[in-house]
Amino acid sequence: MEFITIDGAGKRISRLIKGTDYFVHDAYEKVAANMDAFLSIGGNTVDTAHIYCGGQSEEVLGRYMQERGNRDEIVILTKGAHHNQDGPRVNPDAIRSDLLTSLERLQTPHVELYALHRDDPNVAVGVILEALNEHIEAGKIGAIGASNWTWQRLEEANAYAASHGLKGFTFSSPNLSLAKANEPFWAGCVSADAETLAWHERTQLPLLSWSSQARGFFTGRFTPEVRDNADLVRVFYSDGNWERLNRAEQLAAAKNTTPIQIALAYVLNQSFPTCALIGAQNQAELLSCDEGSRISLSTQEVNWLDLGSDEKPSSL
Repeated sequence: MEFITIDGAGKRISRLIKGTDYFVHDAYEKVAANMDAFLSIGGNTVDTAHIYCGGQSEEVLGRYMQERGNRDEIVILTKGAHHNQDGPRVNPDAIRSDLLTSLERLQTPHVELYALHRDDPNVAVGVILEALNEHIEAGKIGAIGASNWTWQRLEEANAYAASHGLKGFTFSSPNLSLAKANEPFWAGCVSADAETLAWHERTQLPLLSWSSQARGFFTGRFTPEVRDNADLVRVFYSDGNWERLNRAEQLAAAKNTTPIQIALAYVLNQSFPTCALIGAQNQAELLSCDEGSRISLSTQEVNWLDLGSDEKPSSL
């Protein structure tokens, strides 16, 4: 397993990050087995959130760490201040409430990575950063980041932090996948576009991608005629993405691997530090991700996969 560093985290971050959106009490034995398997391949970073599974995700992870006695081996990324039925709640009170609840559920006084789950452009970045820095100073948070913030807001926030002696955002967590989103998965979601990638290349800010394998778009079970998954049709069905799938299949054949592994390798072979959140729920899926994370792609291959060039790479 390869790792990256994130300023403030205090631990190395595994390039593969374990998703927990199925961590519920009734599935605890499955969760524990999956976590054991993830750690066994060298992974150490786990993604959760205040809202996942109505709070069960954090509770189950907390139980697992307590029973295994392995909290020190794990990097926790959790998220807060998600919108609710009343609208945006990216404010100091919501951040404090969500963070304290998350720490209680996780049975830990501190998380290495804390991200705001959504943005509210109507709230000044200074207000948000002042609130987050209070929790850094209190030792409750290591590094702060943002999930589903635009690069423009991240840049504004970090400029404010630099000019006011505060800790800024040291990671971002939008969607990044080889398949490009036609529209957001849900209101407020952000997918990395060409401008976002250029900004990350310029700043070298680490990107932790959710839905890094485009919800299975590259598994081979989807074609333009298969339309049984309404969300996938809405978000990923496009001529451009069918061509990306075609190119992933060609490159996979040349490298003796699979298109879904090529799609994962695309995320992990960017020109700036990246990690991929994965949803593997069994040994076969986990090993596929592990193998995909070890594939090296050239800049030429990455560019061709993403339709940046029609000139086939030399590997084909």
